[in-house]
Amino acid sequence: MNNDNLLLRSITDSSLNRWRKKEKTALELLQIVGELRFDKSIELVLFRRDIYDARPSEVLHDHLHSKNYSDKKISIDTTLSLAHSIANIPSLPPCKIDIGNLAVEWAEERSAFNNFDEFIRIKLSDFIDQPPLNQAHKDVILYGFGRIGRLAARRLISMTGKGEQLRLKAIVIRPKLKDRYVEAVKRAALLESDSVHGDFQGSIEVRPDGSELIINGNRIQLIFAGKPEDIDYTAYGIQDALVIDNTGVWRDKEGLSIHLRPGVSHVMLTAPGNGVPNVVYGINQDKFDFEEENVFSAASCTTNAIAPVLKVIQDEYGVESGHVETIHAYTNDQNLLDNFHKKPRRGRGAPVNMVLTTTGAAKAVTKVMPEFEGKLTGNAVRVPTPNVSLAILNLRLEKSTTRDDLDSLFKDAAFHGSLVEQIHYSNSTEYVSSNAIGMTTTSVVDAPSTIVSQDGKTATIYLWYDNEFGYTCQVLRLAKHAAKVRRYVYY
Repeated sequence: MNNDNLLLRSITDSSLNRWRKKEKTALELLQIVGELRFDKSIELVLFRRDIYDARPSEVLHDHLHSKNYSDKKISIDTTLSLAHSIANIPSLPPCKIDIGNLAVEWAEERSAFNNFDEFIRIKLSDFIDQPPLNQAHKDVILYGFGRIGRLAARRLISMTGKGEQLRLKAIVIRPKLKDRYVEAVKRAALLESDSVHGDFQGSIEVRPDGSELIINGNRIQLIFAGKPEDIDYTAYGIQDALVIDNTGVWRDKEGLSIHLRPGVSHVMLTAPGNGVPNVVYGINQDKFDFEEENVFSAASCTTNAIAPVLKVIQDEYGVESGHVETIHAYTNDQNLLDNFHKKPRRGRGAPVNMVLTTTGAAKAVTKVMPEFEGKLTGNAVRVPTPNVSLAILNLRLEKSTTRDDLDSLFKDAAFHGSLVEQIHYSNSTEYVSSNAIGMTTTSVVDAPSTIVSQDGKTATIYLWYDNEFGYTCQVLRLAKHAAKVRRYVYY
């Protein structure tokens, strides 16, 4: 072997060894993440991404997202040191901490601190030595087990930890088969394997009589019922529960109130509601007393996607008028093949057509943000993709801006403040719809696509959103808020 080949082999081996060392460090980080999660109910995330069950290579990849927020490069060694410092605090109550944000702040402020321990104690000083924010969990019932229902089940199970927040206790299903066990097995199969969101990483068992699912140790009652009036939840040991109705059968207060059966204290609809509060978490949840408003709506996926960004723009520049065009993935409401449909155009086959249709999202925004009354119009195009949609906001601003200023505004909103769980920022020029599958935020600002007119008064913004999983995450944020099962958060 000549010297050039020896040198090339040495370089290759050295690169591989560095990568293996990083993976080993990531594995150590994941061990700490798991111990904190299950022993102390302390959840560590990385730039809003869940990492408790990630592979080491995924964690290393997630570190690359720091480039969206800072010029500083964040290393796995830094995040591991931060995790060690967090784990060394004995008096930390249940909380959720973004160690990605902490790592960026450390990179920018490290000269002001002697070590990681001092840095962490100062950053988390607001809740060190504080009592937990809640003392009891909230029972949850999923009424319906379709696309949102199954994703909500997955998310609730993944959030369980020590069980101090939301506990999935029951799933209500309108029976379709006479054999309950066969139906339960088929329902479990749909939960376990999803064509869009992949396989459920966990264990699912079905009781021989079909009465119960056991998911990662959580015993969840399967209740077969034709209508809400048929159920007494206390017979299943359920008390003071929140019903999440994901069927869309009932849309007004009178219909939804039927769910207020023995054992139920609150009802939430996963669709726009009539005559009930429409709530987008992060925007208007603090305007309601959920002891009194015990029937409410989580609004639509599109309203949740656009409202946070509209708020950021409204607060900074003001909005005179605008149009929302939604390029929306097809849904179960449409037909696979051409057939009768009560709404115009939606009867045409969803997998082979772009279908121009209406959307209530622009009007629905005014239920959440009254200041937009009369300012927005909207339309939608259903397209042949199974998930992830794109909202295009074309806005006439009250104050002029530049593209750079608008870009800085979105980046700051995604990293600081009250809407970091709702807004994600991407500066990638290669971002496409499938990149947004599994995003926990309500939308992703596609920064390279932003357009600002020459006079600075008209802006066009493109927002990707996972209309299934991202929306489900938002639904459960609202559920925790309404149920008053909350943790300290550091973002």
